[in-house]
Amino acid sequence: MKAYQVVEQGKPLQENELETPSPSGKEVLLKTVACGVCHSDVHIHDGYFDLGGGMQLPMPLTEPLTMGHEIFGEVVAYGDEVSEIKEGEKYVAYPWIGCGNCDLCNNDKEHFCAANKNLGINVAGGFGDHVLVPDVKYLFNAGDTPDYLSGSYACRGLTAFSALKKAEPYPHNNSLVIISAGGLGLLALKIAKAAYNINPIVVDINDEKLAVAKKTGASEIINSTQEGAAERLLELTDGGADAIVDFVGAEASVNFGYNLIARGGTYVIVGLFGGQITIPLPMQAILSKNLLGSYVGSYGEMKELMGLVTAGKIDPVKVETRNVSEVNRTLQEMKEGKILGLVALTHK
Repeated sequence: MKAYQVVEQGKPLQENELETPSPSGKEVLLKTVACGVCHSDVHIHDGYFDLGGGMQLPMPLTEPLTMGHEIFGEVVAYGDEVSEIKEGEKYVAYPWIGCGNCDLCNNDKEHFCAANKNLGINVAGGFGDHVLVPDVKYLFNAGDTPDYLSGSYACRGLTAFSALKKAEPYPHNNSLVIISAGGLGLLALKIAKAAYNINPIVVDINDEKLAVAKKTGASEIINSTQEGAAERLLELTDGGADAIVDFVGAEASVNFGYNLIARGGTYVIVGLFGGQITIPLPMQAILSKNLLGSYVGSYGEMKELMGLVTAGKIDPVKVETRNVSEVNRTLQEMKEGKILGLVALTHK
């Protein structure tokens, strides 16, 4: 099999020929149809998260590593304990895999397990033309979803869904503000419509991306760099948003959005752009604001999300497809903010 691997973090991925895995037990071997690329891949490739103040959180890998965790593939083989699927069927692979034995794993918090075996992060993923999934239970039907979009539900879709659930309820459109008109923000727009029947406000710094968000279903769009942006948001939300979900997670985005939360409102940080913020502690108590973090999503949330997907309730978003040989250009352009919407790599 062919795979694009991190041989040294921060350096271009290398194309390598590897032995194709042979599944046993409950394992399933997928032939990769498409694998989405998201900002997490940039951090994994670089080898660190920016904590601000000159500090970094290292992300050491066992090298070489075949990255890619938004996997959609076709079943080509499976172990002798698997009976519920057939060769030729296509599935999304849930990549956030734990040890299966700890309290976290036994309480639907497998994505928090310290002994994780996440596909494309700790073990081989979808930048290879085959992926070994450790248990058939991690495969999800994507219904009539386009092949090149399906894998995105395993990370960006799931991440958006889990974050939106943390800031419920949403009684009307302007109850929710989404920061980011990138691929994750666009998926969140579609999921908000499907799950809550609302069209949120979207904030970004890029007018081109905001125009795409408006076409995708945003009720209002705001460029946070423009004069009067904060005042406009306060006007639209009657003095403050009930919930803001920040898919950027940068100093600038949080410093803009957090002060625009209503009393008792919720701010969810999802993005991993990095940096630090300072919050006056007495005002945190007086205004009773909720500041939460959200990281990918649980196996149970994946089931719930894919139920919406297979029921056809989430309208598809446009996906740019590229051959996997363009992986290094794709990672660089994503790092530079040049990619509009979603992108997936194919192995054709």
